[in-house]
Amino acid sequence: MRKWKTLTTAIAVCLCAVSAIGYKSVHVHATEGSYYVGGMTAGFLLGAGGIQIIGFNDVRTKDGERSPARDVGLCVGDMIVEIDGVSVTETAQLNQILERCEGRALRLTVERNGERASVEVSPAQDRDGKKYKLGIVIRDTVSGIGTITYIERETGKFGALGHSVSDEKGTPLSVAGAKVYLCSIIGVNRGCRGKAGELRGLFLNDKTVARAEKITSCGLFGVFEGNYDFSYLQTVEAAPVSEAEIGEAVIYSTVDGTQVKEYDVAIAKVDAQNKDRKNFVIKIVDKELIEETGGIVQGMSGSPILQNGKLIGAVTHVFLNDPTRGYGISIEHMIDR
Repeated sequence: MRKWKTLTTAIAVCLCAVSAIGYKSVHVHATEGSYYVGGMTAGFLLGAGGIQIIGFNDVRTKDGERSPARDVGLCVGDMIVEIDGVSVTETAQLNQILERCEGRALRLTVERNGERASVEVSPAQDRDGKKYKLGIVIRDTVSGIGTITYIERETGKFGALGHSVSDEKGTPLSVAGAKVYLCSIIGVNRGCRGKAGELRGLFLNDKTVARAEKITSCGLFGVFEGNYDFSYLQTVEAAPVSEAEIGEAVIYSTVDGTQVKEYDVAIAKVDAQNKDRKNFVIKIVDKELIEETGGIVQGMSGSPILQNGKLIGAVTHVFLNDPTRGYGISIEHMIDR
């Protein structure tokens, strides 16, 4: 039976205002190999980098209600990275420690705003005398949606998103234990001037289709499972940014269900040497896409950009003052990462 999992978009998508970009021509060697064109939306489940406190709840004890963690000064957003000197990354590890602690004080190493500190906290025994608790609401993963850009035909290696990955507070996420699922888009919050839109999606099932291996400033990378059906995907060659030109192009995106569609865009500017890897300024000109989404929305990051039948890059950012416009990264940067 297919199991549906609600997907909360928590992976941050950077938003930038329009800035002046000049055209620069640079000679770069052609990218070799052939690639499957992506465009399918995927759900990513990434490690939060530790056990993150996202709230507090009072423990009902025989002496009243209290939160031991809050009482010693822990805050929402704190990341528990060690307990009694042992590294912890999963909620299950914390639960096991609490089951064995018998009420003794635990020394937590907590990361806050990039700095670490230790604090001692004594778990509270609940009224039934069955469990010891810290009085915190926690998570060890962050979920979000994005778009697969390409898959290498020979290896099954993929690239997605086209930009760095962080949580809603800007904290970089860990690739440890990262999982990739197929995703179905069930709705769109349309973008408008001053506010980014957003795709809303569901994980289709609990079976992963790929594993993530690396997160860089150029996106998320990994390998698709060997049994994935690539037969419906288009095969193209990749082209260096030196072959890109101002004019007509297309992107591949999924904004409804699981159907990948081609949409018309225009490349307005090319900046081969941009230090932030904002190599293209693109404008959505497809009336259907504008009608459905208002332009570029969160979740479309990674949508492949093709020009003259070749893969040249991926959508990465949206302009807040004009959601029909945004930035793109060259495919060279993603492949060479």
